[in-house]
Amino acid sequence: MNGARIFVESLKKEGVDTLFCYTGGAVISIFDELHKHGEGIRLIQPRHEQGGTHAADGYARSTGKPGVVLVTSGPGATNTITGIATAYMDSTPLVVITGQVSTDKIGTDAFQESDVTGITLPITKANFLVKDVNDLAITIKRAFYLATTGRPGPVVIDIPGDVQKQDCKFNYPDDPGLTSYRPKESGHPKQIKTTAKMLSKATKPLILAGGGVNLSQANDELNKFLNKYKIPVATTLMGHGINPEDERLFCGFVGMHGTLYANYAIQNADLIIAIGVRFSDRITGDVSVFAKNAKLIHVDIDPAEIGKNIPVDLPIVGPAKSVLMELNGADIKGDYSAWVKEIDDYRKKNPLVYEKTGTLKPQYLVELASKIFPEDTIVATDVGQNQMWVGQYYRFRHPRTFLTSGGLGTMGFGLPAAIGAAVGNPDRQVLMFSGDGGFQMNMQELNTIRKYNLKVKMIIMDNSYLGMVRQWQELLFEKRYSGTDMGDNPDFIKLAEVFGIKAVRLGRPEDAERVINELAACETSMLVHAVIDPNENVLPMVPAGKPLDKVITKF
Repeated sequence: MNGARIFVESLKKEGVDTLFCYTGGAVISIFDELHKHGEGIRLIQPRHEQGGTHAADGYARSTGKPGVVLVTSGPGATNTITGIATAYMDSTPLVVITGQVSTDKIGTDAFQESDVTGITLPITKANFLVKDVNDLAITIKRAFYLATTGRPGPVVIDIPGDVQKQDCKFNYPDDPGLTSYRPKESGHPKQIKTTAKMLSKATKPLILAGGGVNLSQANDELNKFLNKYKIPVATTLMGHGINPEDERLFCGFVGMHGTLYANYAIQNADLIIAIGVRFSDRITGDVSVFAKNAKLIHVDIDPAEIGKNIPVDLPIVGPAKSVLMELNGADIKGDYSAWVKEIDDYRKKNPLVYEKTGTLKPQYLVELASKIFPEDTIVATDVGQNQMWVGQYYRFRHPRTFLTSGGLGTMGFGLPAAIGAAVGNPDRQVLMFSGDGGFQMNMQELNTIRKYNLKVKMIIMDNSYLGMVRQWQELLFEKRYSGTDMGDNPDFIKLAEVFGIKAVRLGRPEDAERVINELAACETSMLVHAVIDPNENVLPMVPAGKPLDKVITKF
């Protein structure tokens, strides 16, 4: 069996049903084998390799299965770099297969040659250059195993053209043979017992849930824990999806644009249990006074994250799901009702608010969508103000329903991620929020929606600016709006119609409820071009590097 056929059969062994792929000379042999023997594998062809990689990312985040990408060598491979880096920063399981020039041409600057393994080394969990067809099957096995276990992440396999044509006996291994790679399967029992003792002594505990809770599929265990012990919870941007029975326990998300009451809870807690959190700068603000009154317990599958940015009092290395299962069976005695009331009283005095004028407010659009769309709707955002407004005003009640680029902050992520979610979840609503700037970075993927008859609902929040940068210019640079004016935007309605997608313009707040209801009820893809107030800012805001309690609530 030749290498190209081995590749196809290996994907089948891994249960791959969807391949986001763009052909080219260095992978033509693989595409030929997919044509002949690829039954059961759906090929999704984007209009750009970056879009395809983001789509695979959205597919992975929303389904829990690894996203798989196949592209050609040279520019095909380098076009995936932003998508790989996005997945790496947010711990998304991807397997990206790139074609390569033949082994005898490597290092000669051959046509469409690039050092893929060298380029992707800092942004992958692992990468491989396969120089012998006998190593291909075991390499694919290892790639999927590494991408999906422990802390998930992207893995790259670079396959030269001559390896694809070489023959060998196909034997797909059961074991990846990675004896030195042993992800932790549970937290240390002694540390979990210590956690229970610390909780019993605490009067103001707080759970800080990050993206690792979603990745570990630990939402049910966390909600059980919250409901059992009545402990308030805040999330990072990536941690959305927590749904305790008592809504007062949920504080929203923390950090630069977090709710005032979530940041208040962080700064006034006496014990914080952080689960699957990276403690990025957008969350912590001034690290010297972050959670200044609290003992800190950090639960994470990756020991490298513990203590990296914030000192911890008790580390627990292990999957969030198993650690929470153990905590749910622990003997914890504590009454935190006074603390919950304190946060609730603070919330009532300091709610999320925006000025309701006669212009169309983006916060209002997000609130409407959150009320009108089904609870299990998968929401993808781009990056910038639209992302923060969704993080603040959309209430997520299920895991894997919020897809956003949290770590790298990749503009252009929203549309293709929504496409990947629609491919992986054809029976669920998929809703995209994007700004006018980010949408244009991958708007060619509208044709992917048309080609595969996907159902994606889209809201473009058009303020004719690169809004988040404009906001910083207003605050810090005396309103010198350099490089942020997007007043020459195209007609998004006509653009959508070119691709056969229904589109409507929304400019008046009194029309918003009718239009969002129409969007939710539409049986096909639909785009809403929402012309929002260009002066609207994301508030509250903690300036970079400032303490979480030094908040700007009005410009």
